[in-house]
Amino acid sequence: MKYLVIIPDGIGDQPNEALGGKTPLEVARIPNLSYFAKMGKIGTLRTIPDKMEPAPHVAFASLLGYDPKQYLSGPGPLEAANLEVKLEENEIAFQMNFITESEGILADATAGRIAARESKALINFLNKKLASDFVRFFPGSGSRHIAVIKDARGIKALSAECPDPETIVSKPIDQHLPKGPGEDMLKKLIYDAKSLLQDHEINQVRIDLGENPANMIWLYGQGCMPNLPKFSTRFPGLAGACISTHEAVKGFSRLIGLTVVEFSSIHAFPDFDYEGQADTMLELAKEKDFVCVHIRACDEAAKVGDIKQKVLSLEAIDHYLIGAAKTFSETEKDVRILIAPLLNTPTQLKVHTRESVPFILAGKNIMRDEIEFFNEATAQLSALRFKEGWKLIDHVMSGKDIN
Repeated sequence: MKYLVIIPDGIGDQPNEALGGKTPLEVARIPNLSYFAKMGKIGTLRTIPDKMEPAPHVAFASLLGYDPKQYLSGPGPLEAANLEVKLEENEIAFQMNFITESEGILADATAGRIAARESKALINFLNKKLASDFVRFFPGSGSRHIAVIKDARGIKALSAECPDPETIVSKPIDQHLPKGPGEDMLKKLIYDAKSLLQDHEINQVRIDLGENPANMIWLYGQGCMPNLPKFSTRFPGLAGACISTHEAVKGFSRLIGLTVVEFSSIHAFPDFDYEGQADTMLELAKEKDFVCVHIRACDEAAKVGDIKQKVLSLEAIDHYLIGAAKTFSETEKDVRILIAPLLNTPTQLKVHTRESVPFILAGKNIMRDEIEFFNEATAQLSALRFKEGWKLIDHVMSGKDIN
């Protein structure tokens, strides 16, 4: 049997006055989602366990059947895995942003969306000046990178609370520095890097050009490398692939043995290459048994509060991605299709929320229910509810009749 998992991230929303008190799912033209809703089942899925942050890497683990509480710490080691960084014993991987500090304020969490060429040069500079047997830096993309720190006590020694820089933009830096085990060492590393970066020629040129300098680093999202069972071990004989632009999602996919497809053109807000994603999904489905495609367009529109763009993105996803899945299901009868976001992203809030997400399950031996439209309200009418989201995939992959 073939399995398509389509992840239109962030599609869930709240009633919005700009849409007449409705949500994007209620007003958008989504005939293909409606088709799958009518032929399959609608339900709700809780992707974020209690006491865990509503983050994509947590939700993705749930959706693919891995209990986040058992397997995950922070997203740092997953992003490290995507860069093929090997962690030694007791090494902890941190997400590391280049940021712009101005008069004690975190002015820009992306350092003016610094280019990869410049940021790589700054990473090399930090490695020359600060790297040791205990600290290493690895280039990622743009402003986001990885710092690996070694301590004999591992995560216990480096578990300080480190907020995501995007959550503290325009706030005083000294009030949001690492707090907890390892805070002194982390603060020293941050300020040692700052003393080096602020006078670097790249930042001097950026200032001369009126661009925000990468004059400070920010450490967060730390964790140790998880020991994850391979997806093909859990589902013997199954070959799988993942399409995504999210670094932690790609890293998690690599760790469980999925083929990760690099597709840089799909991440260009708001002009995503929906057709290219759809074509790649169908090509992969010819040779793989399991294909998941993670689409961030609605999530990104919601994060900037653009309700119109979110509706347009949802309609494009329906036309290209869900439409391609419909065509595939009409020719490949031995297939099951799961359509589910990782998280809801209400446009008015501009952040991920914790509540359950709506999903559709359709295909072979999936008996349809009486719900004909796919949105937040109709999903709440369903009796198909997964409070432990990581259990859904076994339900999907069982091959048994689902009445």
